Amino acid sequence: MPASIGVIFIVFSTLVILSVLTIKLSNRFGIPSLVLFLAIGMLAGSDGLGGISFDNPALVRSLGITALVLILFSGGLDTEWSAIRPIVWQGLSLSTIGVLVTALLIGMFVAWVQGFSFLEGLLLGAIVSSTDAAAVFMVLRARKTKIPRRLIQLLEFESGSNDPMAVVLTIALIRLLMEPSTSFGELVLFFVMQMGVGAVIGIAMGEIMRRLFNALDLELEGIYPVLSVALALLTYGLTDYLDGSGFLAVYLAGLVMARKPFTHQQSVLRFHDGLAWLMQVTMFLALGLQVFPARLVPIAGVGILISLFLIFIARPASVHAALAFSPMSLREQTLVAWAGLRGAVPIILATFPIVAGIEKADMIFHLVFFIALTSVVMQGTAIPWLTRLLKIGVPQLNPQPPPKPIP
Repeated sequence: MPASIGVIFIVFSTLVILSVLTIKLSNRFGIPSLVLFLAIGMLAGSDGLGGISFDNPALVRSLGITALVLILFSGGLDTEWSAIRPIVWQGLSLSTIGVLVTALLIGMFVAWVQGFSFLEGLLLGAIVSSTDAAAVFMVLRARKTKIPRRLIQLLEFESGSNDPMAVVLTIALIRLLMEPSTSFGELVLFFVMQMGVGAVIGIAMGEIMRRLFNALDLELEGIYPVLSVALALLTYGLTDYLDGSGFLAVYLAGLVMARKPFTHQQSVLRFHDGLAWLMQVTMFLALGLQVFPARLVPIAGVGILISLFLIFIARPASVHAALAFSPMSLREQTLVAWAGLRGAVPIILATFPIVAGIEKADMIFHLVFFIALTSVVMQGTAIPWLTRLLKIGVPQLNPQPPPKPIP
């Protein structure tokens, strides 16, 4: 018998309240909040104490896409263009070369240790190739770790720009697995269309949004955030309809819109910050409910192997390859590599093969969930320690004056 709307409200609100309360625990012990959100969802699920029966990958996928659209738009709005301008090429290199190298290395490794075909391994690699900066910043704020602002901006820009790349790569590989006759030229055209259309519409819509906000003269301040949500969703929908990357479009739209001041900017930013938090909590809870902890046990061994390979080989190799011609020091590149946490995006992408009906989709989903969880726990808790070890962002005490020139 379906639950009444009242019961649904009680359950959902209780889970959200519990998730919000765990943020205090996260700040105190440096545990990324998304781990706690996922844990609450898992405990509430059919294999947990709550016993909530939930197995709807299509709904989770739709919810995840909606949440990511609003989170990426908020991230674009909150990014200072002047701050990312010096590191834009480094960020783009990480979000393209970095994603491709990570996917390729993970694909070969998974095909070797798990017996997947190369394309199936590459699909798993593409799914886990994007990073989640939200968890990184949460850990840094919790432990009050000092880190150069440019590295924070680089990590933030990478996370906003590599999600679309990972999505496009994932969709292309699913298409190739479902239709093996797809030619290389068709895949290249698909990639160019996704990125090109996404970039053009995103930039155009961002400029239109800013001009529209400044042209309107509405006395109701509260209507502007509503309008911004509608425009963000319109941006994604229009781009997706025209075969472009909607995720890239909404991120660029937020970035371009905030490039110059617009009417009621601060109230819109505050609204989207709160909305992004609600979307993150809801998304993580749904992902936690979707996973079956009992199915994680059989794949734990191979999951740990893939996680260790990702953390210590694939991610560092991709970062050093992407930043090979960058002026960044080896220590800074090492921190960027370690801070590349996997979070909600890979888990959401892992629902795509399930909806498409890929043969090993269920195993891929639970492997990705395990990899993302172990990545956040292992890397996230060690970021403050590694920052101190590498002596990055720590001011020198009593610095020595520069030597005098020899006459």
